[in-house]
Amino acid sequence: MSAGSKNTSLCSEECQAKSNSEISCKLTTPELQKRKETVLASLKRQLIEKKELKDGYAFKFNGSDEMVDELTEFIKTERVCCDFFTFNLSISGDKSTAWLEMKGVEGAKEFISNELGL
Repeated sequence: MSAGSKNTSLCSEECQAKSNSEISCKLTTPELQKRKETVLASLKRQLIEKKELKDGYAFKFNGSDEMVDELTEFIKTERVCCDFFTFNLSISGDKSTAWLEMKGVEGAKEFISNELGL
C-alpha cells in the first residue's frame, strides 16, 4: 500500500471507475462456452419466471433443496468470474419458490441477457 492510500471498507473512486468500465467475465471463451452449455442451460430449463428490474433481473425457480443448492453453487462460482454482480436469494420456507436477483452497475443488466443468456 502506498503512503497516500487509505484502507477503507467503502469502494474507492478507483474501484467505482473499474466497476463502471469493466463489465466482462473473467472466464476464457471456451470456459464461458462450457458454462453456458452446462450450468446456465440447467438454470434456463428450470426457470419459472423472469422479472426485469431497474439494474438487473429476478428469476423464479422451484424452492426444492436441490434447486437452492444449485443456485447457491451458481452464485459462488459467478462471484469469481463476474465480480460486478450483486446477488439476492430469497427462499420460501415452504420450499415452493426461490427467487434469484442478479443486479449490478451500469451494463450488468445487458451482460445478463447478452452474455449469460438469462
